[in-house]
Amino acid sequence: MFDMMKMMGKIKEAQEKMKLAQSELGTIKVSSESGAGLVKVEVNGKKEVISISIDDSILNEKEMVQDLVVAATNKALKDVDIKIKEHMKEKTSDMFPNIPGFDMGNLFK
Repeated sequence: MFDMMKMMGKIKEAQEKMKLAQSELGTIKVSSESGAGLVKVEVNGKKEVISISIDDSILNEKEMVQDLVVAATNKALKDVDIKIKEHMKEKTSDMFPNIPGFDMGNLFK
């Protein structure tokens, strides 16, 4: 028979797990580079840029620096998306049945 209180408890538990998993996104860090390492960018799981490192040898090449920063940042953001999906899948895998096509990671783009 359907037990409403048990179901509500499961929903509350799922909400708490989701909040915890989301709060941990800041601990995920991804680094990327462009221009054979001349520009390095680090982002976290909240899609915030943490740091940018630019080699001194290209500082007088404004357009090249801009292009390399954009390229490294875009790559880091793509890579962190993958990490976020993996993290959320790991943290929520026991909450939902394995339904083909239902990917919890897609909720956190």
